[in-house]
Amino acid sequence: MEPAQHPYDTLAAAFANGKIPRDLLACELWLLCAIFSIYLPVLNESALRIIFGMPIVLFIPGYALIAALFPAAEDIDGIERVALSFGLSIAIVPLAGLALNYTPWGIRLDPIITCLAILTVGLCFAAQYRRARLPLKEQFSVPFRKILQEVKDEFFPKNDSSRTDRILSLILLIAIIAAVGTTVYVIVVPKEGEKFTEFFILGEKQKAADYPARLVPGVNSSLFIGIGNHEYRQVNYTVETYLLQMTFNETTNTSTLVSMNLLNRFTVPVAHNETAITPYSFAPETTDVNRLEFLLFNETVPDDRVRGMDRINESYRDLHLWITVRSLTG
Repeated sequence: MEPAQHPYDTLAAAFANGKIPRDLLACELWLLCAIFSIYLPVLNESALRIIFGMPIVLFIPGYALIAALFPAAEDIDGIERVALSFGLSIAIVPLAGLALNYTPWGIRLDPIITCLAILTVGLCFAAQYRRARLPLKEQFSVPFRKILQEVKDEFFPKNDSSRTDRILSLILLIAIIAAVGTTVYVIVVPKEGEKFTEFFILGEKQKAADYPARLVPGVNSSLFIGIGNHEYRQVNYTVETYLLQMTFNETTNTSTLVSMNLLNRFTVPVAHNETAITPYSFAPETTDVNRLEFLLFNETVPDDRVRGMDRINESYRDLHLWITVRSLTG
């Protein structure tokens, strides 16, 4: 009877020879490519980010877990491995996010990527260790060469098959490639949704409250102007601010613009799906105003000859605050 092998001997043997199972090596290399596609400046804006990132969420963590749980080839068949890999990945990733939610790091990109990377590599190491404890013939391995040879023999047989069979096989291969390409295109290039721009103002604490309402001539007041771009392209927005004097006729229930004085005009470039929050300070010079107007123009700014309500109506978005301006001695 042979003496039992010490666990540390098996652990050393599993990693000392440097031979990593091809399927586990493929998982680790795919994870590395996904990290590069997420963080490298050029790749993170390309379709590679989605192509490499989706399997990290939907397949690879579950596959590594299945490989660690079932190291032998006879444990489960290939179809069950693939199905369980998808199912367990869909379960593991939300649980990892839930756990991160109760940590100081929270659910953000960097902690999630770090967590999934450590989890996947750890499971791959565990799978490699457990396989090393089995005889070589019992270890599970993906027969890549056999699969490629079977695909090649199926579509390009060496025997004397008819010309019709060859043409049908070629058409089937083209159809499979087209189906995969179409699926990837739909995932990578999603359909554009509704195009719109958010335009909002915030108080001094960057909250939708505590807006400056009671002002003093010549004294600065502060707030924040926010622009959210959902136009599917970068837009150079133009913001104009005005001090208005409005009167209200209770008999006709209508407002009349008496005066409209330009305060500031500035440009804010905003990329798609980004929000720019700009601090803004202003100081009224007279007490004869009662409304602070904010106008937003996208890439079309009307001529300065367009004034008053016509300019407000031609703006892309508009906001206003009712204000009261009184001198300290008044």
